[in-house]
Amino acid sequence: MTNFNPNDPGMANGNFFALPYSVDDSEIILLPVPWDATTSYKPGTHMGPNAIIDASAQVDLYDESVPNAWEIKIGTLEQEQSILANNSIAREHAVKVIDALENGLELSTVKDSLNIVNNLSEELNLFVYNTCKKHIAEGKIVGVVGGDHSVPFGNIKAISEKYEDFGILHIDAHADLRVAYEGFTYSHASILYNCLSQIPQLSQLTQVAIRDFCEQEADIINSDPRIRSFTDIEIKRNLFEGKTWKSICESILTTLPQNIYISIDIDGLSPELCPNTGTPVPGGLSFREFDYLMLMIANSKKRVIGFDLCEVSPSPDSEWDANVGARVLYKTCIYTHLNNNKVQDK
Repeated sequence: MTNFNPNDPGMANGNFFALPYSVDDSEIILLPVPWDATTSYKPGTHMGPNAIIDASAQVDLYDESVPNAWEIKIGTLEQEQSILANNSIAREHAVKVIDALENGLELSTVKDSLNIVNNLSEELNLFVYNTCKKHIAEGKIVGVVGGDHSVPFGNIKAISEKYEDFGILHIDAHADLRVAYEGFTYSHASILYNCLSQIPQLSQLTQVAIRDFCEQEADIINSDPRIRSFTDIEIKRNLFEGKTWKSICESILTTLPQNIYISIDIDGLSPELCPNTGTPVPGGLSFREFDYLMLMIANSKKRVIGFDLCEVSPSPDSEWDANVGARVLYKTCIYTHLNNNKVQDK
């Protein structure tokens, strides 16, 4: 630590942002989860955590909004290699299920493959839950880095055992309210449905930038009083008609309870920022719109209790997705620290 200079080039050490802090000494713990078994369009997000670690060494640690940001102790848990092995098995069987559905066959024809995927997904959830629960009990804030958007369920479950009431701020192109999409109980497209149906402490789901969802999901959004969806169409219409982004962010904040979990799918941003993500969709937030919303949360009286970043998918031809993902992750970490310090001071 005595030799660390935040102005020097980042020296790859296996930690996010090449920071020198150990897990034991850190206030924020990042858990990489290389899993994309149920991806329904374009796989590759299982490579996201390592790609973000590599790209994050290039992130300059100075931040205009957070003094001495480099001093924030952010630790990195070692990637569990068995997850990659299980992901490979689950993905092979998931493809069989998806192919069967696309060819008009019933799920019963691929029942064995479907069971393998669901069982391995439950095993992953238990690993994430146990890992996060351990560090939450130590007073840490845990951020999960995926992987597809199914992976943070265990973190959210573990958080629910500490907080009797909390809300999720969900930034995404998709509503993720499908019921066992394609037969996969823990599909990446079902994460928020699973949270709402299985975690009673979750009192509010506030969605931002949603722009690609089915009629069944729209019915859930319109009928469940816990959900407020600021769709991309609504946001852009308000901007076009003269509302400021600040006023829209204030409206988003008013829907959320005191304790907030932040769940970020990178495709909630405009697709030029994440062209290789699994299911890119036109529209979405600019990086500065995302940054401003996160800063508004950091300066609010609410408390950030955990977070995840998912669906970053690297390309062999470009480091762009990972570079953007690394900066989204850094902003989320340092604003979480800023938020928790402000809340403690009040």
